[in-house]
Amino acid sequence: MILRESTEPGIHKYAFDIKSSANTLLSLINEILDSSKIESGKLEIIPVDYDISSLFHDVHNMIHLRAQKKGLQLVFDIDKNIPSGLYGDDICIRQIVLNLLTNAVKYTHDGTVTLIVKSEIQADKAMLFVKVTDTGIGIKEEDIDKLFGKFERIEESRNRNIEGTGLGMNIVMNLLKMMGTDLKVESEYGKGTTFSFELEQKVIS
Repeated sequence: MILRESTEPGIHKYAFDIKSSANTLLSLINEILDSSKIESGKLEIIPVDYDISSLFHDVHNMIHLRAQKKGLQLVFDIDKNIPSGLYGDDICIRQIVLNLLTNAVKYTHDGTVTLIVKSEIQADKAMLFVKVTDTGIGIKEEDIDKLFGKFERIEESRNRNIEGTGLGMNIVMNLLKMMGTDLKVESEYGKGTTFSFELEQKVIS
C-alpha cells in the first residue's frame, strides 16, 4: 500500500527495501519447508493441464528485476514449436527453472544469464530440453558434488555475502528425481556454469 500510494521518494525507497527483505525471508522459509516436505515424503508431483507460455512469462517476471539490478543481460530463448498446452506439474517446473535462474543471477557479477528451452515432439509426447547458462564465477570440479548437499554453500568465505539457505539445488535435484529425470552440470571455474535437464510432458494442445 505504501509503494502504491506514497509519492515521497525516501518513504518509497524504505518501503521497497522492506518488501524486498520480506520476499527474501519468504523464499528462505519456503526452501526450508519444501526441503522438509521432500524429506518426509509429503511433497507430491501433481500433474495438471498448463500453458507453457504462461509458465515462462511468470518466470521472466519473477527474475528480470533481479538481473536488471545487477546490470546483467537476461536472455530467454524459447523454442516457438513447443506445444502451447502440456500436462505436468507446472508448479514444480516453475520452481526448478526459477531456482536455477536465481542461482545463476546470484553468482554472476557481469555478463549474461540465458534460459534455452528446446523441444522434440513424438505423437502425444513432448520432450523438453531446458538449459540455464551463465557467465558467472563458475564451480571448481571438486565442488560440484557439494552443490546438491543440504545447507551446502560453495566457497563459503568467497560467497558469504550471497543470500540463501544452501537448499535450492538440493530441492531442484529432488524435484527432478521425483519427475523421473536428473540435473546435469557443466562448469569452468571463473568463466561460468550450465545446468540442464530433460523432461517429458504429455501434449494437450
